[in-house]
Amino acid sequence: MELRSVEELMDLLHAWRGGREAPDRRRGTPVDAHEHALQTAALLRRGRPADKELQVAGLVHAIGHLLRPGDDTSHADLAADTVRPLLGERVARLVRLHALGPDDLVRLHAGGWADATLVEDVLALRHADEAGWTPGLDAGVLEDWRTVLELVSDRARASHHLPGA
Repeated sequence: MELRSVEELMDLLHAWRGGREAPDRRRGTPVDAHEHALQTAALLRRGRPADKELQVAGLVHAIGHLLRPGDDTSHADLAADTVRPLLGERVARLVRLHALGPDDLVRLHAGGWADATLVEDVLALRHADEAGWTPGLDAGVLEDWRTVLELVSDRARASHHLPGA
């Protein structure tokens, strides 16, 4: 699947509402995947308010689970490939790498495949992903993200059309 517009992405994320639930690790209270996506993005917004691409990566990091339910091994790759045309290479890379463990990220950095900033950003995404299963955390609503998604999409399309890009 290739997303062609922010509206398609919003529809996809809305379809997740009321779907798969996972218990909060501390309390056993379920949080659905839609709310988890909002919580992850909101936590990143609070911690890194200027980094819109990281926030958006938090919002879309797990859509591979929606596109191919039950596929825990390649959900990050599927999500990254799905959002890349709309949200750009950085968001796709963050989404793809969020499923790696810290040791794998260190090896990528040591091997020259990922710089320290990328590793730090992926670790921030992983931390927000883990914390984003909190019942009652006010994360707003999906519509709050439309403008940010449009901004990131516009930037991705503009950078893709620059000479030499």
